[in-house]
Amino acid sequence: MNIQLARPIAVLDLETTGTNLALDRIVEIAIVKVNPDGSQSVKRKIINPEMKIPEGAAAIHGITDEMVKDAPPFRAVANEFKQFIENCDLAGYNSNRFDWPLLMEEFLR
Repeated sequence: MNIQLARPIAVLDLETTGTNLALDRIVEIAIVKVNPDGSQSVKRKIINPEMKIPEGAAAIHGITDEMVKDAPPFRAVANEFKQFIENCDLAGYNSNRFDWPLLMEEFLR
């Protein structure tokens, strides 16, 4: 498939402490950016959610409290990710209902 992009497209995937936009937090963020020339860049980080990761969530994504204990909180990497997606169109699986709203929620905290 050959897609002609006018702007870069940023494809987001999050792993979180749960599915409640108001209460849950990001534990991993990954973004693949595809540029109009076809080149790609990836930004991925484990994030300290500053809360306990429920066993049920850890069973799904495999990220534990031990794995995030020395990771930065989202606020420490927020600007880095904001700059990475600047001027991009946004995409992802189920991202309009959860991933992008949760990411925006994190930017506002």
